[in-house]
This record gives sequence, C-alpha cells and structure tokens, in this order.
Amino acid sequence: MMATDMEHEDRREANEASQAAHESAPGEAQAAESDSANGDVKHAEALATLMAERDEFKDRTLRTLAEMENLRRRTEREVADARTYAVTNFARDLLTAADNIRRAIESVPADARETADGPFKALLDGIELTERDLAKTFERHGVKLLEPKGQKFDPNRHQAMFEVPDAEVPSGTVVQVMQAGYVLGDRVLRPALVGVAKGGPKAAAGPAADDAA
Repeated sequence: MMATDMEHEDRREANEASQAAHESAPGEAQAAESDSANGDVKHAEALATLMAERDEFKDRTLRTLAEMENLRRRTEREVADARTYAVTNFARDLLTAADNIRRAIESVPADARETADGPFKALLDGIELTERDLAKTFERHGVKLLEPKGQKFDPNRHQAMFEVPDAEVPSGTVVQVMQAGYVLGDRVLRPALVGVAKGGPKAAAGPAADDAA
C-alpha cells in the first residue's frame, strides 16, 4: 500500500515538473528571439558605421589624390615658367646693347655703306655680324623682336608716342617704329615705341592684331 502511494507521488511530481517545463518554454523561446533580434540590430548598426567610415575614408583619399594632382600640375607650370623666364632680367639688360648696335649701323648713310672698302667695310661687316649673332642668341632663349609696322596698334605690346594724320591708312595702324620691342615667351620685355595713324578708316580687328602676337 505504501509502495503504491509512493508511485502516485512520483507520478504527480513528474507531471508537475513536465507542466512547469511546458509553461516556462514559451518564455525562454521569446527571450531567445529577443536576444537574436537585438543581435541583428547591433550587427546592422555596426555594419552601417563601418560603411560610413569606409565612405569617409574613400572621400578623403579621392580629395588627397586630387590635391596631389593639382600640386603636380602647378609645380610643372612653375618649373616651366622658371625655365622659360629665368633669363628675363639678363635679356632685358642686353636690349640696350642691341639698340646701340642698331644705332651704329643706322648712323652710316646708305651710300657710304655701299661704297665702303678696306678697314671701314670690315668694321661695318663686323657690327652687322654682331647684331645677327645677338639676334640668334635672343631667339635661342625665346626672346623675339616685335615688328609692328603695318599692324594694328596693340596697347599690350606697343606704346604710342605720337599720331600721324593719314587718311589712306586705317586709323590705329602702326606706321612708324621709334624703338623696337621684344617679348619673351608670352611676356613683353619691352613694348615697341610707335607712331600710329589717325584719320583714316577704322582698322579691322583680327589678323593684324593676331600677327602682332
């Protein structure tokens, strides 16, 4: 009789434990699902943070590369300008020598040059040779002579000294050069001193100004 009661008691306790297990299972499952959802949210937030950092790093890298490229191009331009214009002051100082040589040649009348002989002819030939050599030296270093006669007046390259009334020449045309001008690359070493026509028809813009360049 006692054994039977004990068996009934064991069965009752087993049933109660089973029922308790069944009652607690949904709560644990719900907690597990909640933990999983929280984990997914944290994973998504971490991924979003990493992607934002990646985009920021990519943007900084592209900006740095662009700045480096701009710096490289600017440095190349500065080096090229330094190479081209390094002789600016020296060339400008030599212009006076070129002017004096030209004056020496022009001071001799044309008929005297044609009839010159002996030492005098040798002197004239030597002066003309010096002028040609100096012109070649200028050209090798990018220094070019401005020859504006017959061209449209360009205030960036010419300096008007006087006006010449002439109804047959387009107004604004250079008709006389008092002193030669020179350019180095695209920079003016010295503007040409010129006389400009006045009173004629208006000069057409275009080729004449372009030729002066």
